[in-house]
Amino acid sequence: MIATIETNSQKYKIDLSKPLDISIPLIASKNNVNAWYLKEPTIEPFQDEGWTASVKEGACINFNNIYFNPHAHGTHTECVGHITEKVHSINKNLKKFFFLAEVITVAPEKLGDDFVISKKQIQFALGNKKRKAVIIRTLPNTNDKLSAQYSHTNPPYLLEEAAAYLKTKGVDHLLIDLPSVDKEKDEGALLAHNAFWNTKGKGNIRINATITELIFVPNTVEDGTYFLNLQIAPFENDASPSKPILYAQLSD
Repeated sequence: MIATIETNSQKYKIDLSKPLDISIPLIASKNNVNAWYLKEPTIEPFQDEGWTASVKEGACINFNNIYFNPHAHGTHTECVGHITEKVHSINKNLKKFFFLAEVITVAPEKLGDDFVISKKQIQFALGNKKRKAVIIRTLPNTNDKLSAQYSHTNPPYLLEEAAAYLKTKGVDHLLIDLPSVDKEKDEGALLAHNAFWNTKGKGNIRINATITELIFVPNTVEDGTYFLNLQIAPFENDASPSKPILYAQLSD
């Protein structure tokens, strides 16, 4: 099915039958991607007085309880409520779901004991392009990201200057294949989160801006311009598991 989308007085054609899923599925396994020092998620049948809600166990239905943390156990989209005292819900703040997006690939640079993504790298990758969403794929990019155990590993992160630049450039939706845009252990500074959402600077907090973490962009997806469908579950929470889908532009 071919759809035509118009944005900024330009028309783009996409094939809705060819979605590019860049989310990581949540599975009840120690091989599930994991961060922030939590155990793996669990998906198990509800039990009550000896009755197990599983067809395999003789019930007429499967009726599972699921325990997980959206920030730790897979692809998730978060709003400014992640770092503010005031409660903000991703379900209330994310009201549009289709965006012109740019996929860029960056090799984090060594800085002291860390690997970081700098403003200069983002500037070089984006050039003069103006996009509502930017999707950052980091190198190396292997399938190990699908089951990575990130706790206590000091993964790469975004420098404050890079997050501030994306905000200044008008990027409202930042997606990255790391557990956080910030350093794992930074004593609560959360410099990139604060810079992107403008919680410490002059002007308004960016209520409608989102950060999506723990995505996976396969190597078969080339750098360039796509349309992004950012799907979330309707949780009244600062973050929700999400399923970002890309659609490539069709050539005329």
